Amino acid sequence: MSGIYIHIPFCKQACFYCDFHFSTSLKKKEDLISCLAKEIEMRKNELNNSTIETIYFGGGTPSLLSQKEVNFLIESVYKNHKVVENPEITLEANPDDLSEEKLIELSKSNINRLSIGVQSFFEKDLKLMNRAHNAQEAKKSLLMATRYFNNISVDLIYGIPDLSDEEWLENIKTALDFDIPHISSYALTVEPKTALFDFIKKGIIKNVDDEQAERQFHILIDEMNKANFKHYETSNFGKAGFLSKNNSAYWKGKWYLGIGPSAHSFDGKQRSWNINNNAKYIKDIQEHKLPIEREILSKRDIYNEYIMTGLRTIWGVSLAKIEEDFGKSYLRYLEMHIEKYIIQEMLYLENGILRTTEKGKFLSDGIASDLFKII
Repeated sequence: MSGIYIHIPFCKQACFYCDFHFSTSLKKKEDLISCLAKEIEMRKNELNNSTIETIYFGGGTPSLLSQKEVNFLIESVYKNHKVVENPEITLEANPDDLSEEKLIELSKSNINRLSIGVQSFFEKDLKLMNRAHNAQEAKKSLLMATRYFNNISVDLIYGIPDLSDEEWLENIKTALDFDIPHISSYALTVEPKTALFDFIKKGIIKNVDDEQAERQFHILIDEMNKANFKHYETSNFGKAGFLSKNNSAYWKGKWYLGIGPSAHSFDGKQRSWNINNNAKYIKDIQEHKLPIEREILSKRDIYNEYIMTGLRTIWGVSLAKIEEDFGKSYLRYLEMHIEKYIIQEMLYLENGILRTTEKGKFLSDGIASDLFKII
């Protein structure tokens, strides 16, 4: 089973923290959508005839697409790939796009899952991040979305400067009050070359506080546990039957094809990525050229990726798989380096599976990088 990710590189405005590829000009939207379909066709053999289980529209802001444009791209996938009978088809959406008319339109498409970028229900946070919607629109969009979709995910951000623990708790409870079955939640990170980075550097906005972020992460875990959500990946929580198949496939190392400017692909041995320039992407595709770079992953690269993704999930890292796929020297290396984290109660080993403890979850990426094989 494989997945297809389709990158829609358009936004109404730039969020201060975002370092994803997008454009606020929609002038080339029609040409780009045509090229997305063409790329899907040009790369139809890359997944080795694997069956598609998930289609994910990310961005950017995919909710800027019309029902006709969404269906056109989904039909392009069906024309060129084998697709399971009931695939998970997700569309990322911003609250300000989700009018009732828009939701009715989307419900008539093949989209069966919405991922709504709320981020916060507080006006001050939304203004700090330069989100296009306001708090009222966030709540209204969820109220309406739940009438037309039952598989909905909400994005929330913690660790925002001046977001108190009490406000963060209210954000979580507000989302849960809408009976949302999936929540993706991330710490606010300061990426270079973003407006947020510049504002913090100039003292206009406070810097993020790691202790605050870690504290609010654990508040999130506690509340999700109380609400019977499964914490299946560091940033993802779902009720039974609503774990994202797209997210799960990524963290389990399954193959996926990335379509569109800046989109990444992975086939188990090779990683590739498209050019992050809309005009050059369109020009190349129209000339029947793939604007893509490829990297063959070494045995060490694949091992490091497995450690990183495994420690972020409930599925963990299998020592038997390490030995089978990479050999005894890799297993010995791992066993030697995990000892200190087990003593510190950051990791635990059970039935041959290595996982992070509650104490270690927030630091899983740092722990994983310390376990990487460098030479």
